[in-house]
Amino acid sequence: MELYDIIKKPLITEKSTILREGSNAYVFEINRQATKIEVRRAVEKIFKVTVKDVRTVNMRGKKKRHGRIIGRRNHWKKAVVTLAPGDSIDVYGGI
Repeated sequence: MELYDIIKKPLITEKSTILREGSNAYVFEINRQATKIEVRRAVEKIFKVTVKDVRTVNMRGKKKRHGRIIGRRNHWKKAVVTLAPGDSIDVYGGI
């Protein structure tokens, strides 16, 4: 699997912002088949930082209703990556 296939996008939410400021942890949406080791290597190579810890969570897709038809969003996986002290990632990328 390619590095950019493992990490899909950073998740910028209120909770992820609190994690980033408080414990130097960043949240990413990742490929569902990616392992913690693959995520660690991808983050270290793409952003050139030192990863301290990786935690992954399988997120279930929400049920959504369109009139009388009940559907479901896709399942997805997220990773919470904690970096070594002194390292950081520019999540906003020049916005």
